[in-house]
Amino acid sequence: MTSILTNVAAMSALQTLRGINSNLESTQGRVSSGYRVAEAKDNAAYWSIATTMRSDNKALSAVSDALGLGAAKVDTAYSALDSAIDIVTEIKAKIVAATEKGVDKTKIQDEISQLQQQLLSVAQSASFSGENWVAGNTTKSVVSSFVRDANGEVSVKTTEYVLNDASNGNVLFGMTTSGAIDTSTGIIGTSYASVGSIFAMDITSFSVDDINLALTSVESGLSSLTKAASQLGSISTRIDLQESFVSNLSDSIDSGIGRLVDADMEEESSKLTALQTQQQLAIQSLSIANSSAQNVLTLFQN
Repeated sequence: MTSILTNVAAMSALQTLRGINSNLESTQGRVSSGYRVAEAKDNAAYWSIATTMRSDNKALSAVSDALGLGAAKVDTAYSALDSAIDIVTEIKAKIVAATEKGVDKTKIQDEISQLQQQLLSVAQSASFSGENWVAGNTTKSVVSSFVRDANGEVSVKTTEYVLNDASNGNVLFGMTTSGAIDTSTGIIGTSYASVGSIFAMDITSFSVDDINLALTSVESGLSSLTKAASQLGSISTRIDLQESFVSNLSDSIDSGIGRLVDADMEEESSKLTALQTQQQLAIQSLSIANSSAQNVLTLFQN
């Protein structure tokens, strides 16, 4: 039955067209954005997971920056200790030269004094971002990781390095409460027996026994400096490994998020083409359905 009041065919065609247009709009949105889950309404569970992981990834990016800063601090301290080892080795050579008979110890001491002042200069200059890792008696730390446990609780882990200003410690000098270099403590500043510290010893009037004690003191200092540099080298290696891990972890998180929310562009492209074809057919069907009412007019024209 044909009715001029109710066009069932047109209503059906219109309903189909609306469905196709809705699907087409969704597909076009996925194609333009690249996401199949762009909002919570698309898939609440996947959107929630992806949002949380993106937040964690930003935190990992900050950890990566902090690791870079920590690496710079450690490298600065290592360079200072490496330089100090070279200087103390020179002092050792000068003391050995002083054991020769007829040598003017005053002139040798002049050279040693310059080297001693250079040690102080190295300690004062080895500061990065306001932190000095070769002078003081405190605990330094660098950020090493960002962790989310099974309960969803987050925390930031650090790697600590304890500064020890004893004679067998890991700093050139200690530091006063006011932040000034304390030249009476540390590997270079602590006195040894009757010959004084590496920083303060004056071989001008040393006897043969004193020279031997001075050599023992310097050799002990070199051993402590080498140990301290080795510790910093180990921390530097750990930071490098952690930087590499954080970078790989960030890439893995990005990949995981992509698997959850990224659109399959080949699939969406195929859908888009099919829906565009369906839309054209639905429009054509609606046009045919609407034209049936027009055909009723021919009954009255005859």
